[in-house]
Amino acid sequence: MLSLSHTLDAQLRAAMARAFPEADGPLDPQLAPASKPEFGDFQANGALPLAKPLKQAPRQIASAILEQLQADPDFTDLCLEPQIAGPGFINLTLRPERLAAEVAARLGDARLGVPAAENTSPVVVDFSSPNIAKEMHVGHLRSTIIGDSLARVLEFRGHPVLRLNHVGDWGTQFGMLITHLKQVAPEALETADAVDLGDLVAFYREAKKRFDEDEAFQTTSRDEVVKLQGGDPVSLKAWGLLCDQSRREFQKIYDRLDIRLSERGESFYNPFLPAVVDGLKDAELLVTDDGAQCVFLEGVQGKDGQPLPVIVRKSDGGFNYATTDLAAIRYRFGDGPEGDGARRVIYVTDAGQANHFAGVFQVAERAGWIPDGARLEHVPFGLVQGEDGKKLKTRSGDTVRLRDLLDEAVERAEADLRSRLKQEERSESEEFIQHVAGTVGLAAVKYADLSQNRITNYQFSFDRMLALQGNTAPYLLYAVVRIAGIARKGGDLEASTAQLAFTEPQEWALVRELLKFDAVIAEVEEELLPNRLCSYLFELSQVFNRFYDQVSVLKAPTEALPSRLALCRLTADTLRLGLGLLGIATLDRM
Repeated sequence: MLSLSHTLDAQLRAAMARAFPEADGPLDPQLAPASKPEFGDFQANGALPLAKPLKQAPRQIASAILEQLQADPDFTDLCLEPQIAGPGFINLTLRPERLAAEVAARLGDARLGVPAAENTSPVVVDFSSPNIAKEMHVGHLRSTIIGDSLARVLEFRGHPVLRLNHVGDWGTQFGMLITHLKQVAPEALETADAVDLGDLVAFYREAKKRFDEDEAFQTTSRDEVVKLQGGDPVSLKAWGLLCDQSRREFQKIYDRLDIRLSERGESFYNPFLPAVVDGLKDAELLVTDDGAQCVFLEGVQGKDGQPLPVIVRKSDGGFNYATTDLAAIRYRFGDGPEGDGARRVIYVTDAGQANHFAGVFQVAERAGWIPDGARLEHVPFGLVQGEDGKKLKTRSGDTVRLRDLLDEAVERAEADLRSRLKQEERSESEEFIQHVAGTVGLAAVKYADLSQNRITNYQFSFDRMLALQGNTAPYLLYAVVRIAGIARKGGDLEASTAQLAFTEPQEWALVRELLKFDAVIAEVEEELLPNRLCSYLFELSQVFNRFYDQVSVLKAPTEALPSRLALCRLTADTLRLGLGLLGIATLDRM
């Protein structure tokens, strides 16, 4: 109902201006969706803040606005007679024929009433970001699927989106790993896939332990980093082999989750790091402190009460993560051959990095590297916890590998399906069972994560996420399956919708829920909270199920059947599109 609310807002503003020409400044009707169905569709609360400047009672102001509204034929074509409630709220109910017309328009619209964005410009979404020579674990789950869902929503709105995987492929970790492998598995540095990724992870842990405990090994590792940064061909070949091997393993996960990403690791920005230091120097922000070059933050103090620094060049001349992130910001907002030309840059990382990004963003802002009107946003998320409320770990205390977690979700979905088929005495092909189990298992994992407010931690539970009842993927998928079943039983969901007519309260409840979709998408685009879309789809499924259980569809009277089938079709289309924007595939049978 976004377009109707915009029309109504304009009518209210015009009515307020006619009623109170003497008022200073713009008049805001404060139009919002009604808080309860019995109050209508919208509520205008703008009379209350006008009471003091106009020296009139809010109800008197509301009455004057209503008088002007009712003299506007466009308004009377749109709404039934408005009502004043409480101290001066104006309750507005849309005419049934206008609601029916909106439903009919969406039935013929692949975008379901969601307009394409105007004045689009490139958006960068930075998400997933695993480290080379390490396996993806449960900690990468949230960044990967939250980032993907936000990219899908932005793309659907019409923005050109660059999905960037800022992998950790540079720095000290490679120095120590290459040094260790030269001694214990030199073949891994000369031959592709000489050791598998699991062994590589073990070698990495050993190298880290040696680096922390052995000063001589530490020195050799740092020398190896210098060789790598200096373009030593042996070191570069070893680095390339390690990156390629990790990249292939990451891609298996991305393919399984239907995630599209363009890799651009930390190494990409290496040539631009000196320019970051020079740029900060030119902006007179750079300070040398104890041999390191840094920028002291404004309004951010340490425990000693002194401003905290963002170090951009260490005392040994090396660069760090902050330098790389600043180079990335410059490149992403930059125009021309060395830049992405973005006007919105979104970072999807865990909440533990909030202070890091706040500092980096402040430095970039003060250096003048963020164009006027551009947006630089950190999208933080909480931890994935076990059912005990602690960080999710394996029984042995290790971090849960993402591959293992997805495998278990699919295995459990398959076991649930086989049990249900047995109870229902249904026989299905093995191909059907594998397809449904794979779809439901991965959907359950994604939806369980996305349906949480991303800012908070959440407890991971296979039993909860695979349940057929409650706010879960299987519940939503089943609503789509239910509608597909109507079509299989002879319901023509593509029937003519020229004369839609609704009479039952359950029909009108479903109509109003369906027409909220465009506003929800606009909200997710702005606030970057996928759980808002999840909540909407869950509510839509509940409203549909009440409609389906309480109102006959296939046995409806002849005059009511096309309209009820139209509601079923629009519900299925909305659920499929909404779940698709979350990265979740749907099914026609389960």
